Amino acid sequence: MNTQTSVLNIQDLVVDFDTPDGVVHAVKGVSMAIAPGEIVAIVGESGSGKSQIAMSVLGILASNGKASGKILFNDQDILHLPRKELNSIRGSKISIIFQEPMTSLDPLYRVGEQIMEPLRAHKGLSRSEAKKRALELMRQVQIPDPERRFKSFPNEMSGGQRQRIMIALALANEPDILIADEPTTALDVTTQAEILKLLAELNKQLGMSIVFITHDLGIVEAFAERVYVMQSGEVKEFGSTNAIFKTPKTEYTKTLLDAEPEGAKEPVKKTQDIVLETEKMDVVYGHAPRFLQKDTRFHAVKDTSLRLHKGQTIGLVGESGSGKSTLGRALLRLTESTGKIVYLGNNIDKVPLKSLKPLREELQMVFQDPYGSLSPRMTVLNIVEEGLQTHKPQLSKVERQKLSLSTLEKVGLDPSVRNRFPHEFSGGQRQRIAIARAMVLQPKVVVLDEPTSALDRTVQKEVLELLRSLQSEFSLSYIFISHDLAVIKVMADYVMVMKNGKIIEEGVTQEIFERPRQNYTKSLITSSFNLKELLSEV
Repeated sequence: MNTQTSVLNIQDLVVDFDTPDGVVHAVKGVSMAIAPGEIVAIVGESGSGKSQIAMSVLGILASNGKASGKILFNDQDILHLPRKELNSIRGSKISIIFQEPMTSLDPLYRVGEQIMEPLRAHKGLSRSEAKKRALELMRQVQIPDPERRFKSFPNEMSGGQRQRIMIALALANEPDILIADEPTTALDVTTQAEILKLLAELNKQLGMSIVFITHDLGIVEAFAERVYVMQSGEVKEFGSTNAIFKTPKTEYTKTLLDAEPEGAKEPVKKTQDIVLETEKMDVVYGHAPRFLQKDTRFHAVKDTSLRLHKGQTIGLVGESGSGKSTLGRALLRLTESTGKIVYLGNNIDKVPLKSLKPLREELQMVFQDPYGSLSPRMTVLNIVEEGLQTHKPQLSKVERQKLSLSTLEKVGLDPSVRNRFPHEFSGGQRQRIAIARAMVLQPKVVVLDEPTSALDRTVQKEVLELLRSLQSEFSLSYIFISHDLAVIKVMADYVMVMKNGKIIEEGVTQEIFERPRQNYTKSLITSSFNLKELLSEV
């Protein structure tokens, strides 16, 4: 395209990070241009430098990062602008939807107040005007019951709902450029389609340019006009979406396009021991009516029963906010609940939390938001070693390190990264660190909450193979929570479908996918495998 007509023109961008192990070259001389009103996708494997380009545009690189080159916004070089001048552009002219909403939203402020803040700062709206506009935005991004959710704190919302709040924040001031960094990873397919339709409508109405950073090539094919393919900090290929998908020029692009999950898991025998089960589980947030206070109770999980056998993988599916993650946490006593929880024949729902410590080695969880669950003050090696120090004190320091580094290798991370901190990694790499932290203890039960949502397809395939091999070797049992039904189809031998906190359908994976009984399940399956048709209006 003609760079003279571009609203954003990146020229020879270099991004380096100083680390204890030397300089990491995250972006190596990248150039790209985005025209007014254009939708451009940046794709590539985890750690390829996609997000660092976005951070450079907004001047929010980590403190040990340094960018050079040129970033022209409407012909003005903004790469080295003074902070005050850059602040007048950020959130007003250029907005971003961050990859990890839980760490981007302030945990101490209600979400409605956070949406109001940029409206008041950049547009000078009164409090009542800002609240009215914030509620409109919450409705636009399909937050259920926005009047009630306006007063919610981020931790009271699902991962998908937090992602939608981030999208509302980014759209608040109708920017010239919207940078969307993996904006739909935590969303089910039907919600993905609605959000993408909303972005496409705003793109047309406002002439807003969109830079769409993602590993989901299905979305790219349906949504973007042009594509830049990145690997190891460099642009390997770029062109129109149609050309990239029909006639890719590089082997790397071909590999990305061909990397789909494969295989199927044989159902475990019903005679296998039950390792974890629950009966009539309920999780309720809020409180009953009090003096001068309304009833704020919300049933996140309702009357749920589940039985997990040795070596089994239960796929837990449903739209964002259906209660999947809450159920997963409640099963491991990480969220308060009522109802019976039995682990290996022992009732653990009434056991004091302190007495559960010995069981934590055997009951592990990989959280949906890896950055929020990894300590920012600990190195990767410290993070993976921490569980071993607590639960396997008999191991020497050398033995702990050897086991930790071996586990990092298994999840596709080079042991040379052991001295880096979480902020120095991409979202996908952080997800792999979270998986390594759980797997190093060789647990019996693992709740995996969207463990591959932040991974590109090539790495996803490797991680799924790893999870399967570990399950086979150690007879692990998984609760696999995901909105990606293609992944559930190959990983799970039993599927439970959640809606509004309840299990509405369950059965052997093949039966659920081939003969779903509930209309809701049929809709989820149809949407998941026909995203391009859902986005045909875009």
